[in-house]
Amino acid sequence: MTGTTEPRRATGWTGWVAFCGLMLVLLGLFHAVEGLVAVFDEGYYRVGSSGLSVHMSYTAWGWLHLGLGVVAVVVGIGVLRGGTVAQAAGAVFAAASAVVHLLFIAAYPAWSLVVITIDVLVIYALIVHGKEITIED
Repeated sequence: MTGTTEPRRATGWTGWVAFCGLMLVLLGLFHAVEGLVAVFDEGYYRVGSSGLSVHMSYTAWGWLHLGLGVVAVVVGIGVLRGGTVAQAAGAVFAAASAVVHLLFIAAYPAWSLVVITIDVLVIYALIVHGKEITIED
């Protein structure tokens, strides 16, 4: 017997992790749009900035969302490329995104719940099946 190991094969979960990479890019775009709206149209949201869990101006919230959007796009691309560090960063980002949207929920409840749901799916797939997208030849 030789000491070689059989190469890993792709499983059905590989597509799920690729989906998460795309969802991270999409979440980044969602954050960017949400940030631009907060910066340029404070009256768009359901409550004034004093009605939010964390009392910051919508301009500050907007820049926070824009920054998260850029990070999400970069991390999503890393996940699609199979990077282990990007997968860990993706799970951390999705958790941060969920917390930010929980704090922002008074401004736009339905949208925040949609984004939190996507964040939870991304966290699950990256933590449970993240290794399956990196295939050794």
